[in-house]
Amino acid sequence: MKISRHALVTAGLLSAVCFMAMATAAKQDDPAFTNLKVLPKNITKEQLHSVMDNWSHSLKVRCSFCHQFNAETKKMDWASDAKSEKQIARSMFKMTDDINKKYFGAAKDSTGMVVATAVNCYTCHKGNPHPEVVDAAAAKPDRPNWAPPAPGSQPTTPPTPPTPPPTPETQTKP
Repeated sequence: MKISRHALVTAGLLSAVCFMAMATAAKQDDPAFTNLKVLPKNITKEQLHSVMDNWSHSLKVRCSFCHQFNAETKKMDWASDAKSEKQIARSMFKMTDDINKKYFGAAKDSTGMVVATAVNCYTCHKGNPHPEVVDAAAAKPDRPNWAPPAPGSQPTTPPTPPTPPPTPETQTKP
């Protein structure tokens, strides 16, 4: 059986067109994220997953902590605002973003993501879904040999004043 050169070229061109069409369709399958209110609208899939992984590790929670599971579709409804934790996460993201810009001079990249941070979820949460709230007056000092001075006496070691947050003038650049 002899195959004509014309048929072979036609089959090759059809194959190339099919592969290009499939590659284009695969790129279009990348979902557009909906209901982004504090994250940039043009965030990539990799950036979004990186942010979500950071948050989930900082709080030691899973996706369902903030996102609603849809029982009908048996899938996560990522865009749903049904859980209050999602709104709280948005507020916390804005707060840390503001702190990093105001006190640490953090700039944003072309997508609107903060490039360098000094404060993040872990700063307060320390791996807990809800940060521990401590009454400073009731907390014991972390100095083992320290005791409050007796009434009417002078303390042997003056208390250490709190360190103010750095300003752009005092901050050292990495």
